[in-house]
Amino acid sequence: MNTAAKLGSYVLGLAVVFGGALGVGRAVGPVAQDPPTQSHTAMAKSQEGHEGQDALKGQEAGEGQEPGEGQEGREGQKSEKSQEHGTPEQASSDTPGGLQVSQNGYTLNPLTPIETGKTTDFRFAVTGPDSRPVTDYQVEHDKKLHFIVVSRDLTTFLHLHPEMTPDGIWSVGLTLPAAGPYRAFADFAPTGGGNPTGGEKLTLGTDLQAAGDYRPKPLPEASRSSKVGDYTVSLDGDLVPGRASKLTLSVSKDGEPVTDLQPYLGAYGHLVALRAGDLAYLHVHPEQSEKAGPQITFYAEVPSIGDYRLFLDFKHGDEVRTADFTVRATQGDAEPPSPKGH
Repeated sequence: MNTAAKLGSYVLGLAVVFGGALGVGRAVGPVAQDPPTQSHTAMAKSQEGHEGQDALKGQEAGEGQEPGEGQEGREGQKSEKSQEHGTPEQASSDTPGGLQVSQNGYTLNPLTPIETGKTTDFRFAVTGPDSRPVTDYQVEHDKKLHFIVVSRDLTTFLHLHPEMTPDGIWSVGLTLPAAGPYRAFADFAPTGGGNPTGGEKLTLGTDLQAAGDYRPKPLPEASRSSKVGDYTVSLDGDLVPGRASKLTLSVSKDGEPVTDLQPYLGAYGHLVALRAGDLAYLHVHPEQSEKAGPQITFYAEVPSIGDYRLFLDFKHGDEVRTADFTVRATQGDAEPPSPKGH
């Protein structure tokens, strides 16, 4: 084959190759390119389109409802959940006393370790919202602060009267008779301008631990009578959750009514009520009376059914004695009594 013929064949082959490549390119389509950059206006329109689709989906989900009906339903569900679980404000206001070590900016701070069976010069402070020891208190039942210590099994009860130094440190001789966990309560009402409680009483609680082998005792059985040496104290009245329950305690000695009780903490008796289990500290108010016995009346507010321990301090013959009871709160149907003088 001469040179001209060879050159013609080569050109013809190139034409075939390029033609085939062009056909394949048309069949596959154009090669992907980087997307064009959108302007802010175009992006905003795209976003509005997505939001419109979401709104449509919401309308489709609530299809058949009247205008606003879906929102009211959701708000109703939120309201029901709020009522069921309680808002933080409700939870705080509904919490019984003594279950918190801090409340409304006030904190109970124990400062002294405990030795089992030995008298300890126990010191503590109540710090305020400014983190400094509180020094200004209202006088309640003849005291600026009431200090109660009980064992976790509610078989040991101590009502103590600490003294405060000018810098707000309280101290009192404390003897924990047996090993185990205890709960200490400070019951007080702070004063001073701008205090967040508005002068309202607070009961703060903290745990104390007496080292040693701990063997909890069972809760004493429910009883309407308590024996304290030569004295017998009987209890009349029932604890009913959700209302002020009238409790009347009658004191007798050697079978004879005691009619010359001595004032103690501003009344003829002082009653502390604690819920078994969590040791919630309950509100108890004495009824004012000019009679020095044999009956002492209180109004107690309990938050739930269950077992409670009552501790009555009364003074006679210049000595303070404590009568204790176990009472079970039940749901009652009777009309609530009318508290008087508290």
